[in-house]
Amino acid sequence: MKNASVVVASLLVCLFSSCGSDQGTTGAPAKPKVATGEDIYKKTCIACHQANGEGLPNTFPPLAKSDYLAKKENAIHQVLKGSSGEIVVNGKKFNSTMPPQTLSDEEIATVLTYVYSSFGNTGGTVTTDEVKQVRGKL
Repeated sequence: MKNASVVVASLLVCLFSSCGSDQGTTGAPAKPKVATGEDIYKKTCIACHQANGEGLPNTFPPLAKSDYLAKKENAIHQVLKGSSGEIVVNGKKFNSTMPPQTLSDEEIATVLTYVYSSFGNTGGTVTTDEVKQVRGKL
């Protein structure tokens, strides 16, 4: 717990002191930080699929150890197009709506790579090219 306090304190110091900013040396604003998969997940997915990826029983399906992720193309399609109606995940039926997400191909690849390597999933990456291929079929 002490290490977590040190990390939080360091992040706050960094935040308030414009850590990593080159604004003072060139006069140009610092480049925006590229969002990580975890950042995108927290902003886009966490409300339904929860912080632990386990979803909400009988409402939103889990991403944790999810058999739905077996086919990357299906996962990519789900993020791009969303869905409504019944789906089966890990042997359980879910009947809710997921709206299409307004993310770039790079953001989709990044967040899905995060999901595939988190929540007890087996790993793997999703590339921007794979997302573009699925988007091209829509």
